[in-house]
Order: sequence, then C-alpha cells, then structure tokens
Amino acid sequence: MVWDDDAHITSPALQSLHGLWRIWFDLGATHQYYPLLHSAFWIEHLLWGDAVLGYHLVNVTEHALAACLVVLIARRLALPGAWLAGLIFALHPVSVEAVAWISEQKSTLSAVFYLASALTYLHFDRTRRRSHYLWALGLFVLALLSKTVTATLPAALLVVSWWQRGRIEWRRDVRPLLPWFVLGASAGFFTAWVERTYIGAEGASYELTLVQHILLAGRILWFYAGKIVWPSNLIFSYPHWQVDPAVWWQYFYPLGVLTLVAGLLVLLRRPDGAARRAPLAGFLIFAGTLFPVLGFLHVFPFKYSYVADHFQYLASLGIMVPGACLLVGSMARIPSSKTASRALGVMLLAVLGVLTWRQSALYRDSETLDRAILARNPDSWMTHDNLGIALAQMPGRLTDAVAEFQAALRIYPDHARAHVNLGNAFSQMPGRLPDAIAEYQTALRLQPGLWQAHHNLGMALLQMPDRLPDAIAEFQATLRIHPSARAHMDLGYAWSQAGKLPEAIAEYQAALQLQPDYAVAHNYLGVALAQAGRRPEAIAEYQAALQLQPDDADAHNNLGDALAQVPGQLTDAISEYQTAIKIQPDNAEAHNSLGYALSQMPGRMDDAIAEFRAALRVQPDYVQARINLANVLSRMPGRRQEALTQYELALQAEPDLESVREAIKKLRAARR
Repeated sequence: MVWDDDAHITSPALQSLHGLWRIWFDLGATHQYYPLLHSAFWIEHLLWGDAVLGYHLVNVTEHALAACLVVLIARRLALPGAWLAGLIFALHPVSVEAVAWISEQKSTLSAVFYLASALTYLHFDRTRRRSHYLWALGLFVLALLSKTVTATLPAALLVVSWWQRGRIEWRRDVRPLLPWFVLGASAGFFTAWVERTYIGAEGASYELTLVQHILLAGRILWFYAGKIVWPSNLIFSYPHWQVDPAVWWQYFYPLGVLTLVAGLLVLLRRPDGAARRAPLAGFLIFAGTLFPVLGFLHVFPFKYSYVADHFQYLASLGIMVPGACLLVGSMARIPSSKTASRALGVMLLAVLGVLTWRQSALYRDSETLDRAILARNPDSWMTHDNLGIALAQMPGRLTDAVAEFQAALRIYPDHARAHVNLGNAFSQMPGRLPDAIAEYQTALRLQPGLWQAHHNLGMALLQMPDRLPDAIAEFQATLRIHPSARAHMDLGYAWSQAGKLPEAIAEYQAALQLQPDYAVAHNYLGVALAQAGRRPEAIAEYQAALQLQPDDADAHNNLGDALAQVPGQLTDAISEYQTAIKIQPDNAEAHNSLGYALSQMPGRMDDAIAEFRAALRVQPDYVQARINLANVLSRMPGRRQEALTQYELALQAEPDLESVREAIKKLRAARR
C-alpha cells in the first residue's frame, strides 16, 4: 500500500454489514463519498482482507476492460485504428498512476461504467430503444457513484453527436441527455461540497483570482497534452506551481489554447465532413473531461500540486483515440504501407510498454515511491510527510520518520497534520511524551478544528495521571467536532480511569450506538459493568465482543473473571482462560487467572502452580502472580520454604504490602 491506500481499503469499523450501510448513508464514514467504490472495496476485503495482490489484480482487470470498451466504441464509430487506440490507452505510462495505485480503483471502476454507458448510449442513438437508454442511464449513475469526474459524459456524448452529424438537434440529441446533465451537475456540486467540508479543500491556498484561474487552466491543459505526447519525467506528485499574474510568460498558456482553438475552427471550413470536425471534437472531449480539475473547482490535492497523472485518465482518450486514427489513416494513404504500419504500431506499443513497466516499478512500496518523488520534487512537503508515516510503521525507523516530518515542517511550517504526525512519532519514543503534547498543541493552534489533534492529544495526556481531566476535555472536544465510536470509547476509558463508572458506561454505550459491531467497545463496557457490580450484563457484553471477534484473548480472560464469580461456573471460567492462553500464550494475566481458578478446584494445585510460574516467566515483576503462587505453596505440605521465598520476593518488589508481611510472620512462626 502507498500514499493513502490505507484510508481507502475498508477499515475495521466498516467491515460488517452495518459498515456497508454506513458506506452509503453516513457521510464522513469513508475517505471520500464514492459509495459504489467503497462497496467494491468492502467486497474485496471480505474476499482477501488486506492482501494487496487482489486489489491490484482488480485494478488491472478493470483497466483492461476499459481498454476493450475503448476499442468497441471506436469500432462502433467506424474509426480507423480502433485496436491501436485501445492498446495505446492500455499501455500508456500516464495510466500507471490510476492502475498501480490501489486508491485509484475509483478511476478504473468509474471508467468501466463511463465507457460502458457511452457504448450503450451509442446503441440507443442508433436504435432509439427505451431499454438501451435506461441501461445507459443506469451505467452512468454507477459511474457517478464511483467517481464524479464522470459527470462530463453527457457533454462528451453531445460532442460525438456533433462530430457525426455536423449539428446538434434538441429533440434527438439534447433532450435525452437533460436528466444526465442534472444528475452530473448535482453529483459534481455535492462532491465539491464534500471536498470542502469533510476533506479540507478550502483556505488561502485555494483562493485564486479569475486571472489566476485562467492562467492555471491554460497551463494544466498544455501540461497534460504534453505528457500524453511525450511521457517523460512522470512524477506521482508534481511540484506546486506559483500562479502569478505578474509573470508575463504564464500568459502564453491560455493564449496558446486560444490559438489552438482558432486553428481548429479554421479546419471546419474544409469540405470533408466529419474529418474536419474530428480534431476540434477530440480537443473538446479532452478539455471538457478535464474541466473538474482545471482549477475552477476546489480539489483537495491542489493543496500540494495542481496536476496529477490520474486526473487525465479518461481525458487522455480525447488525444489518444484521434491520434491513433490519424496515424492509421495517414499510413493507409501510403501505397504498400500495411507492413510498415504494423511495424510502426508495434514499435510504438513496445516503447509505451517499456515506459509503463519502469513506471510501475516505483509503486513497489511506500518508501520506494516517496523517495522517487523526492528525487525529482525535493520540496514536496506532502511527500516528506507521507514518507514519515510509512517509516513510522516500520520497526526501528521512528528516528527516520521524525526527520521526514521535520523536513516537511521546514518547507511548510503551518502544515497542522504534519505536526500531528510528528507528535504521534514522539509519543512512541521513550521520554518524548512532552514533545508529542507540544506538537499536538501546535497543530491545534494552526487548525483548531483538527479533531485528530484533539484526539491524539487526549491519548497522550491519558498517559499522565495528573492530566486526566485535560485528557477528558480533549476527547470531549473531539466529539464536538467529529463524533465517532472510537472517540466515545476513549472518553469512556478516561472516565473509568477517573472512577466515574456511570459516565464511562454511558460513553461505551454511545460508541456502540454508532457502531454496534465494535468488539473492543463491548469488551470495555463489560469491564465497566463488572466494576459496577452488574455482572450478568458484563457477561453479555463479553460474549457479544467474542461473537464479533472470537480471537480476542483479553475478552476471553475478562469473561473468565466474570464467570469465576458465578457459583457453579468455575469450569466455564477455566475454559475461557485456557482459550485466552491458546490465542495469546504470553498473556501473563490469563495464566495468573487460570492458576487462581485451578487452585479453587480439588486436586489441581500442581496445575495452578504451573500457571503461576508461567505468568512469572512472561512477567517476572508480576507481584500478584507471585503472591498467588506463595499462597498455594503455603497450603502444601513440605513447601513452606518455597512459599516464604516467593512472599519475600513479592515484598522486595512492593515493600508496602502489609498482607504479605503478615503471611511471612505466620510462616516463620509455624517453622519455629
């Protein structure tokens, strides 16, 4: 997984049927509101979990299907070079980002529905059958639910109609597509609102004047066209341009676009019908499909780069398909050119294939990709930040991660999330908790509404006994900004640490209202209920947790503790402890609890002693296990000296244990 793949692959909170419901009806439950995409991820996770091979195979398969649909559409339009167009799209290196990056399954999935809808609509345009129209409309809706950049499809279909017939008729061409335009516009504006509200696509970096918007749009169009024609120096994250109206040469980009359009309009005067309209049609499809990412709408990635290869995944067809047609058509005019034409096509595809193979290798892992970006774009603060996140997840690389976060902040000191990530790294390093707290506080000064900073600051303060009230305040602030099951659960744990069991129980219950399948919350609620003396309810919660997560050793151990206090349930308690140990052999607490339960059963003293010793092997400073071992030994003939030794070791660890002192006195008196 690279970049933000972990934010797209289905999180544990969404892996149940209730999670699938949340994908569709709970805004903010997923990284972006593309419910069909995340439903696909949900199914894929059900099939192979976090194993990335399956996701990559799906992406490649969808890309192959999209390429085949390009061929079918080109053949339906009777264009020469249909197969060459499809193969160029399949093998062109600008497509690598959309296919090799798991998160961009939204591009490949939406492309399949987009192109299938276009092909079906072309059938409708010929037959005028209602069934073809409804199928095309349904596929368009599926495309919108996968990625809303596909909202440009009805405009592209109008361009195709104009290219074919030289005019657009209201009844035949426009009226059938009116519902499509309404759906596309609604989806587009909704996505723009989500980008601003939930993802953070707002602020000074997005505020451009009209002149800046025009300068940016012109430069973006030439940039993407250039990468299609000459795909060199492809970077996952390109440098962030400075769009300055005072810089004279930037005006050449929009002027160049106007000049190109003027030239294409001049071609319309040629007498050869659809051929004279083809170049302008290709340009309109290319530029129109790119419109959502030309800078007029707020798109979150614009914060660090105005361009990205995956933005032109579909738009590239506006150049690739006409280009393939032009190449094949030109070669057909040369006598005896069939062999030469094929050889030229093979060479072109071979070059594209080699470039794509090399580009794909950069996606091997996060570190490889990030370092490739920094080699060509060293000022990419976002890449430094992402590399830090990747390194922080690798054993022994926290120091390297800190260096990357600090590099990101040197370039962009006001990047609140980088301060949070640096704080997260510090919180895992011995003695750096105060530094972590300082970073979270800096993040909140820069972005007071950053709920992750509030939450992580609460978790850091929770580790400091004298800051428990402050931790509680931070969790409450988190919930005011971003109500979530995790925040309710952590607040519940903080209340339980403060001895406020009713408040803790209420928060755990609130977490489960938001996420009924939250196994950890069921377990923690069970602990709080048991502490409150509500044992039957606690047992029910432990059992609910284990139904959801049968391999939770902690829940098995807690259920064993609860059952051990119910008359006649000691055997069941022992079974739960044994299950916990089977799942987690180094669980010292479960070994100790099992030992204590066995000590209550006739003839099981030796087994109990073995469990206490197992607990002490795992955790030599486990005082309670040592006391329990001493208690059992003191009741066995001839083993009082061993018991005395264990009591003395316990007393050395905790000198204030008065009960242990009394036990030692009794044993010594018995020896005299």
